[in-house]
Amino acid sequence: MTLNNIKNNKALIATLVVLALLILDQASKIWIKTHFILGESYQVTSWFNIAFVENNGMAFGIQFFDKIFLSIFRCIAVGLLFYYLTRTIKKGLPNGYIAYIALFAAGACGNIIDCIFYGQFFNESVGQVASFLPQEGGYAPLFYGRVVDMLQFPLIDTVWPEWMPFVGGNRFTFFDPVFNIADSAITVSAALIAIFYRDVLTAEISEL
Repeated sequence: MTLNNIKNNKALIATLVVLALLILDQASKIWIKTHFILGESYQVTSWFNIAFVENNGMAFGIQFFDKIFLSIFRCIAVGLLFYYLTRTIKKGLPNGYIAYIALFAAGACGNIIDCIFYGQFFNESVGQVASFLPQEGGYAPLFYGRVVDMLQFPLIDTVWPEWMPFVGGNRFTFFDPVFNIADSAITVSAALIAIFYRDVLTAEISEL
């Protein structure tokens, strides 16, 4: 197999990973937006809920400055990730490493799509199920959209014993945050790189 064929195969792997993740991520978000009211939840099992929330800022809804700066920063970061992805392909790095970098980049890109376009593509979900491309227009300008989250895994949902100081009688839930498929891709890919390709990543960082 020639060098060009090897690079083409690696590029194909990266492309398929990115497309598969983006399709799955966006399909799930569009379905949630067009079937759930904001704040609505559905218990699938005792440890898995579908809960529709929207994230207007960074992790856990934190926002320190105007949303446009956050969206632009995210766009730059995603651009750098895809530039690095093409670099890994040209260097002929292991297929697994390339696939995980592609998964990470696709996850970041999935949330960027929400930030850039969802304010234009949908109307508000407060008190109603949102419409796709509503005639009256979307709920926000370009770059001011909110990220759609829907996955919640309350693995432990219990009440602290009454005898415990300060927290007795209060409900305790682990794991409570709501996230999406793109978030999962970022977290999982980062963990897999750290476990299986730490040496490759270390070598890459040393070249910077």
